Amino acid sequence: PEGTPPPAELAATARRLLAAAVRMARWADTTLSPGNSTAARDGKGTLADTTAGRAADDLGLTLTQVHADWDTARLAGLVEVHGDTARPGWRLRAWDRDDTAVLRGWVALFDAWSLVHPAPEALEPAAVAEVVEAMPQLLSFLQLMAGPVAAAQLLDLLDQRVTELRTQRCEIPFGPQPEPTPPQDTPLLPLLDWALRGLAAVGALTYADGQATLTPLGSWAVWVKLEQICVAAQSPAGNIEQSADDMLRGCARLRPKAARAEYRAWLAARDIGNAVTELLDAARGEDALLRGLAFEALRVVGAPAEAEVRRAADEPGLRPYALLWLAEHEGADPEDVHSVLTREDATWLWVDTAAAVADHGEAPLLVRHLESAVQSTVPALLEEVRAVGHPRTVQVLVALAAAHPDPALAKAVRRAAFQVHTGGA
Repeated sequence: PEGTPPPAELAATARRLLAAAVRMARWADTTLSPGNSTAARDGKGTLADTTAGRAADDLGLTLTQVHADWDTARLAGLVEVHGDTARPGWRLRAWDRDDTAVLRGWVALFDAWSLVHPAPEALEPAAVAEVVEAMPQLLSFLQLMAGPVAAAQLLDLLDQRVTELRTQRCEIPFGPQPEPTPPQDTPLLPLLDWALRGLAAVGALTYADGQATLTPLGSWAVWVKLEQICVAAQSPAGNIEQSADDMLRGCARLRPKAARAEYRAWLAARDIGNAVTELLDAARGEDALLRGLAFEALRVVGAPAEAEVRRAADEPGLRPYALLWLAEHEGADPEDVHSVLTREDATWLWVDTAAAVADHGEAPLLVRHLESAVQSTVPALLEEVRAVGHPRTVQVLVALAAAHPDPALAKAVRRAAFQVHTGGA
């Protein structure tokens, strides 16, 4: 929107807000080696007492500050928890050179404002949950007003929104029922005060003298959220309501840029965790083309997909795709990214890609696909293709033999297909 600072300026603000968390994450990165006995082992990513004490001494902080900075680093993706260990996140590696990574880190913290500033125990948990659910509408109103808004006005809006939420959840069971007992209303003013202070704690707004104002960073973040909703509502190719399989099939004939727009629209309409699971399930299917497209969609997801993709690297059918995704995600040079694959992985990927071409492409494409093999000769390729054990090996070799114009080479490929089919060496 007009008046929004440029990304570099927004990123500079985010760096200032997260400076303490970055310092904590870098201390952990340089001080704690993998497997260090003082590292956390509770599976929650919290710091062990000895580690926290060591950090407090080294950084000149109190234990409370150390734990707060560590929690902020986790919420912003500067530290990632895997099982019972924590390690530096990709955002920490890119922090000084990538403004987008910085802004994504701050938005992750912004989304977790209610964890950064937990509600007092005196507030009823159900009411707290309602206010957290209602806050996006209040933030949108603040963004629209583009200036200070009185807390009294926000309180009226919060009251309306909470009433709407309760009405939407109201279910009247069939048959006679006892007279319902009206719920005891929790005063909303303390809840609004807590929410505004929580959002101020992460730098999304300022709250003083009974007025709240979005910061430039907060206004930009709310605008980004609204834009995502608009993207989801305007699915370019109309696949937003489809399953992952059908959405990917709908994107198969699109140009890369148009396909990415469709992936973004499809993802914006879903919980990101469920979307990643659905994409990986599509990748596990028999259609090799969908496998490749699923990982293209996962590239649009980015960091939130890392943990699931890392687990998928243990599955033979997904391993080459997952390794390439992880290498790109960790900043490998695009020209060198295939070096992360073993020769066996590269051969498996060659067969899988050939299967996609055979099913959905044209014969000349399959012939040209020979040039992408890591093996320097066709006999070497055929030998390793037979050994790799891909379930589509026979079909790929038969299709290649039918498509290749060289009779001698086609004959050798048909012989290899027959040997695989009959179980020969």
